[in-house]
Amino acid sequence: MEENKKKDGSDKALAAAGTLLVWIPMAFAVLTSVMGTIATGRFLFDYLMPAELFPAALAGALLLLWAAKRSGRRFRIIGISFVAMLFFMGSIIVIPSVTGLANGETSPEGIPLIVVMVCLAIYMIFLIAVGIGGIRLWRDLLRNKN
Repeated sequence: MEENKKKDGSDKALAAAGTLLVWIPMAFAVLTSVMGTIATGRFLFDYLMPAELFPAALAGALLLLWAAKRSGRRFRIIGISFVAMLFFMGSIIVIPSVTGLANGETSPEGIPLIVVMVCLAIYMIFLIAVGIGGIRLWRDLLRNKN
């Protein structure tokens, strides 16, 4: 029984830390947007920030996967969203290199840019899905009264 309480407590800590790390990229993008908009009087939004802060999202998603696997809860949604998030992050790294966007051979316009921007948007959708999965996992663990 004591071991289950320790396991439950560490699952909660993993879920909380993972959820916070996953939401950092989106939260910083929104926070800097609000601060920049107030400072300049024009709407500003760094839509690349969630991709730039990918290491934090990756660390958080791995913690969430670990917590979900240990607790037996929300593993499927977190796992599927995590794999999709990785795929689309890889796409926004590989596609510009292959098409010449990364080194300037191709001008940043047209189909190659549209494909990269769509992949970035889908990456952010799955990043949010992992974050929502983390919130739901943490909520489930907090409600657990075993």
